[in-house]
Amino acid sequence: MRNPRAFFQPLAIGAPEPLREIPFKPSRMIHFFDPSNEKMASKLPELARKCDILLGNLEDAIPADRKEAAREGLIRLAKEVDFGDCALWTRINSLDSPWVLDDLLRLVGEIGDRLEVIMVPKVEGPWDIHYVDRLLAQLEAKHGLERPILVHAILETSLGVVNVEEIATASPRMQGMSFGPADLAASRRMKTTRVGGGHPAYRVIEDPDPENPDAPRATAQQDPWHYSIARMVDACTSAGILPFYGPYGDIRDTVGCEHQFRAAFLLGCVGAWSLHPVQIDIAKKVFSPPVDEVKFAKKVLEAIPDGRGVHMIDGKMQDDATWKQCKVMVSLAEMLARKDPELAELYGFEHLAQREPVANS
Repeated sequence: MRNPRAFFQPLAIGAPEPLREIPFKPSRMIHFFDPSNEKMASKLPELARKCDILLGNLEDAIPADRKEAAREGLIRLAKEVDFGDCALWTRINSLDSPWVLDDLLRLVGEIGDRLEVIMVPKVEGPWDIHYVDRLLAQLEAKHGLERPILVHAILETSLGVVNVEEIATASPRMQGMSFGPADLAASRRMKTTRVGGGHPAYRVIEDPDPENPDAPRATAQQDPWHYSIARMVDACTSAGILPFYGPYGDIRDTVGCEHQFRAAFLLGCVGAWSLHPVQIDIAKKVFSPPVDEVKFAKKVLEAIPDGRGVHMIDGKMQDDATWKQCKVMVSLAEMLARKDPELAELYGFEHLAQREPVANS
C-alpha cells in the first residue's frame, strides 16, 4: 500500500504537483469528433461555442488506417483552433493497442498544455491508471508542463465494474468516469446489440388476475443499466471525481436519448457523451437543472439560510437534508449561468452571465 502522505507527491522529478481537488466546470456534454475528418474539424470553432467539452477521438470509430491521421489532426487542431472556455479532451487508444504509446508521447509532448483530460478506454483496474499516471508524470516533467493532465476512465468491462471503487481512488489525477454500455454488454455476454437505452425484452409484468388468469397483464420496460450506473456514481462521488453517462447510439431516437440522459442525470451523472450535434442540445437541456426546480431551491435557501431546523415551504417539509439537495441544485445553476446568458435569465441569475464584449466603434 502506498504511503497516504505521499499520495499527492509528483510521480516524477520535475512533474507538476497533483491537484488536491478536481475542478467542477460545466460538463453537460462531451462531444466527440474525428480529428482526421476535415469537414468535422472545420466546424470546431462553432461547436466550441456550444459545447462544454470537445473530445478528439483516437480510439473506437477511427479505423486502423486512419489512427495516425487522427492523432496528427488533433495535434494540429489543438494548436490552431481557439476553443475559448470549451475544454479540450482526447480519448487515446486502448492500453493494449499498438498506437497508445505514440498517442501519449506525441500528445503530451506537443499539446500537453492544451489538453485538460485524457480519456482511457476499457479500464479494468487501478493498475491501468497507475501505468498512465506514472507515464504522464514522466512526460510532464520532460516537457516542462506546469499543470497536470487529468485522467478519465471508461467503465466498459465486467472486471472494471467489479473494481470500480479502486479505479476511482487509484490516483489524484482521476477526473472522472464514463459509462460505456456497448462494450460492457459484450463483456457481460448480454443479449443486446443496442448502444445504451433500454430493451423491449427487459421488463416486469404484473401478477395474473386470479379471476381471469388469461386476461392481458400490464408490463413495463426496465433500465438494464441502472445498477451499474448507480454504482459508478457512488464510486465517483465518494472519491470526489465526476461521473458521466456515455453514448446513446441511435441518433434518430432523440426521445429515447433524452430519457436515458435524464435517468443518468437523476442518478447523479454530471453529463453525457454526444455523438452527433443533435445530441448536444439534448444534453444541454437534460443536464441543466429545470427552471422551476431551481426557483424552488432558491426559495428554500433564502428561507433557511443556515440549513437548520424543519420548515414548511409551499406545503413541503424542508430540513437539513433537503436544504443540501437545494444547495446542489442552485450551485449547479449558478455555474451554468456564468457560461450561458439564456440560462442565467431563466434562472434569475442575470448578474452572473458572461456577456459578449462590445466591439469598439
